[in-house]
Amino acid sequence: MPQQTMVRKWTVCLASMTSMMLVVTGCVKDLVRDDVKRPQTAAHCSGSEGVDDSSIAVLPVPFVAFFVPHADLHEIRADDYLRRCGEPSKLINRQVTINRTACIPAGLTRIITLGIWQWCPARISWEADVTS
Repeated sequence: MPQQTMVRKWTVCLASMTSMMLVVTGCVKDLVRDDVKRPQTAAHCSGSEGVDDSSIAVLPVPFVAFFVPHADLHEIRADDYLRRCGEPSKLINRQVTINRTACIPAGLTRIITLGIWQWCPARISWEADVTS
């Protein structure tokens, strides 16, 4: 009976930490968003791709890692994706969005590694109008 109580307490603790992480981090974020109204554009460019947005604890000590900041393992920059549309000076109405919704179930990796590492399979989408 005391063992069940201990397991129940750990389950409640982990569930509350997971829900707190969801509230704090959010799921979708605009990296770049420009709205320029221009009647003449030569083309429209858009695309999306899966990316690895994993992170590791700055202080990789088990359990302590839950409470310290995490550093990204792969830097995701909007310019890298907008460059696929052409020369940056010719792009208008740019938008780059990263969707981290898949990180929610993948957050289990943070629990398994005792807070040290979290795998995050994110999706990045970009679009821009190319001027002539």
